[in-house]
Amino acid sequence: MTIDGIAIDPQWCWLTAGVLLGIAEVIAPGFFLIWLGVAALVTGTVTLAFGIPIEAQFALFAVIAIAAVYAARRWFLANPGPTGDPLLNDRAARLIGQTVLVVAAIEGGEGRVKVGDGVWNAEGPDMPEGTRVRVTGATGTTLLVERLN
Repeated sequence: MTIDGIAIDPQWCWLTAGVLLGIAEVIAPGFFLIWLGVAALVTGTVTLAFGIPIEAQFALFAVIAIAAVYAARRWFLANPGPTGDPLLNDRAARLIGQTVLVVAAIEGGEGRVKVGDGVWNAEGPDMPEGTRVRVTGATGTTLLVERLN
């Protein structure tokens, strides 16, 4: 292929793009660009080996990129990495076992409790304002509470 009289080999463009995407992943990690880089490297290798037309190269790249990102996403969702704090992003679950104060009486099974400097919705047995309760669970952003013995 020639552009403005300059000969360009598409397979080397794909291979270069794959390497550049791999470098970009190292510089700005997000674990996404690496799969596009792999797709570009595979496309470049197939083009180098079989000399497929440019339209087929773009189609091949698109198919491999989508398949690689989809497969990686499924694998990482099924096999999460180890973490030092599995409840890091689940604030309600982190509150289980803590003692909190009822600030709006729990009537009909619903009320409000003070947690730190915030107030949360709560569900539990009827209790007057000012009662100390223990958090036993959470449903979304509603804490499940029980009276302290």
